[in-house]
Amino acid sequence: MDAILLKLSVMLVPALLAIILHEVAHGYAADRLGDPTARLLGRLNLNPFRHLDPIGTVAIFVFGFGWARPVPVNAGNLRNPRQDMIWVALAGPLTNLALAGLSVLFLRGITLLETTPLASSELFLEVIRPLRIMAAFSLYINVLLGIFNLLPIPPLDGGRVLVGILPGKHALWLNRLEPFGFVLLLLLIFFTDVWSRLLSPLISLIIQTLAGAESVYVEKAMSFLFSG
Repeated sequence: MDAILLKLSVMLVPALLAIILHEVAHGYAADRLGDPTARLLGRLNLNPFRHLDPIGTVAIFVFGFGWARPVPVNAGNLRNPRQDMIWVALAGPLTNLALAGLSVLFLRGITLLETTPLASSELFLEVIRPLRIMAAFSLYINVLLGIFNLLPIPPLDGGRVLVGILPGKHALWLNRLEPFGFVLLLLLIFFTDVWSRLLSPLISLIIQTLAGAESVYVEKAMSFLFSG
């Protein structure tokens, strides 16, 4: 039980920040582009109870990824609806990739601290290990959320970007897939090789590119958090 609580406590902050800031970024971008819906509904804050989806939250701790309740966006309020929706959609994944970059800086900061006299302190070692696991998990989940959400399938952000780019007839056809998008995603992830052949290698490549030598800590963190 203690081990489970430790894992949950390490995952909690980076997971919440990843999924909540993703949604807040959508709402903030929409607000800047003319749609105040999210702001008026009190969704432009970090209060987790305004954002969390129960199933999506549980999924984080079971599968290593999850989701929050989507921030409402009224495209009709945007100054240039089709063009602006592209930027609203991209705001979430770009925020996750920015958080991944900050996580890398944090990991490298820890590595630098280990070269100082502080590293000889027993207290330092006790504090630094969970912080490193937290930063490594933050890097992983933010890259995962950023890349996964860019898949060109509505209602994912990549699907909405594609709807904004495609000509009217094709955009309308793609938009009609949105009610079936979640089922289509489940089929792709669990009944095809999309995860093993495309997403997982791409996520690993991006983590290695961003983190370099520190990417080894991501592997160790995921092994610790999701094995046994």
